[in-house]
Amino acid sequence: MSEKTKVYEEKMTKTCASLSSDFDTIRAGRANPRVLDRITAECYGTTMPLNQLGNITTPEARIIQIAPYDSSTIKAITKAIAGSDLGINPNSDGKVIRLIFPELSEERRKELSKDIKKRGEKAKVAVRNIRRDAMDVFKKQSKKSEITEDDLKDLEKEIQKLTDKYIGSIDDIVEKKNKEIMAI
Repeated sequence: MSEKTKVYEEKMTKTCASLSSDFDTIRAGRANPRVLDRITAECYGTTMPLNQLGNITTPEARIIQIAPYDSSTIKAITKAIAGSDLGINPNSDGKVIRLIFPELSEERRKELSKDIKKRGEKAKVAVRNIRRDAMDVFKKQSKKSEITEDDLKDLEKEIQKLTDKYIGSIDDIVEKKNKEIMAI
């Protein structure tokens, strides 16, 4: 890749990485500690992410267990999870908090699949916008005679190849997540 397209390739890479991490927070059939990444609890006079308040493990496929470092934070952690959009009631025995994930219904799987496709489309739009921005910059450089017509054509081909590559990556990420969601 040329030096001029490197910046745009980095942006496209970040778009794919963002989509992947976004998908990690979508609850599939298995319990994944990443679903707790965006939940914070009010402890010690401040809001803190759950992974800073306790050890998070998955002892079984459908259970996430949180062992708080300080037992006085159990109520705050339980309240934060109950008030989140996870839709799961935490169970606490005074020492650890367990989140038991039920099987996803067929209807819920289809809803999640539609949501995954929408997020994938948004990521594709973002990649196409990056391509458009790159093309605009290259055309302006050509008008100012900073690059030749041949350079412009080469850069346009190169940025289109990058766009196709990252759109394909997004399709792969979406397909993989869909398979995960639809697996029973």
